[in-house]
Amino acid sequence: MSYQQGQGYQDIPTGENQQQGYPQYGQQYPQQGYPQQGYPPQQGYPPQQGYPPQQGYPPQQGYPQRNSGFEQPGYQPPMTSFDDEGAKSFSFDDQSVRKGFIKKVYTILMCQLLLTFGIVSIFAFIQGVRDFAHTHLWILWVALAVTFITMICMACCESVRRTTPMNFIFLFIFTLAESFLLGILSALYEPEAVLLAIGLTAAVCLGLTIFAWQTKIDFTACGGILVAMLIIFVIFGFFAIFWSGPIMNTVYASLGVFIFSLYLIYDTQLMMGGKHKYSISPEEYIFAALNLYLDVVNLFIYILALVGGK
Repeated sequence: MSYQQGQGYQDIPTGENQQQGYPQYGQQYPQQGYPQQGYPPQQGYPPQQGYPPQQGYPPQQGYPQRNSGFEQPGYQPPMTSFDDEGAKSFSFDDQSVRKGFIKKVYTILMCQLLLTFGIVSIFAFIQGVRDFAHTHLWILWVALAVTFITMICMACCESVRRTTPMNFIFLFIFTLAESFLLGILSALYEPEAVLLAIGLTAAVCLGLTIFAWQTKIDFTACGGILVAMLIIFVIFGFFAIFWSGPIMNTVYASLGVFIFSLYLIYDTQLMMGGKHKYSISPEEYIFAALNLYLDVVNLFIYILALVGGK
């Protein structure tokens, strides 16, 4: 026991008790403090227990490899090429498909035109058939109804115009009805006027087709303008019924030739595709042939009206 000023007598531990008190400054606990060994490697996350490369996501089971895209099994990327500006262009395979599509469309169109103008020639040059058409006008209304029904079915229903042989059956029925319609109409004109109209129609269609193939003007971007012109033309036709006359009929027929000449160029470039803004799918060969056929038929009608004076 010792005396200190201000604290009185205090017991100072000595000997064995001093070892159990607070340690002196700087004294360490090598036995009782924090272990010097730290966390041994065998108790942490050993490298052999992590995610080894062979146990990760294999390319065939996990996510696709870098820059491989999201291809499905058996998927083959389209054969396309890119120019310096990164714009997509058609490959040789796409051009071969387009050429086969154009050949198929023109083959169908030629068959339609041969059938149509063959029936027109019968009505125009055989007097007995001409007299029958003049006395049995109900054929006109039946042919008109069948024409509209089949045309709407092919234009609005993809299953009709894409399913074989249904698309060819509907196209044949439509062409046959339209041919009778044009035959009855041709019976109202002189045979010489009908023959001249056929020749002029063939020449105009050939010239416009060559122009559509060679020109750098893209008419496929003018679809809205052509629709507006057609609506105005139809409205003008209703007024022409009540104010008919030689001048009115000539103006109306001339406008019809002009508008459907533009439509022939437009539909031809849609079929061509390639450098043009819009194009028809190669699966729509029936629809493309139907459009071109209607353009040729309407050109013939209005050229016949100009030549025949009716």
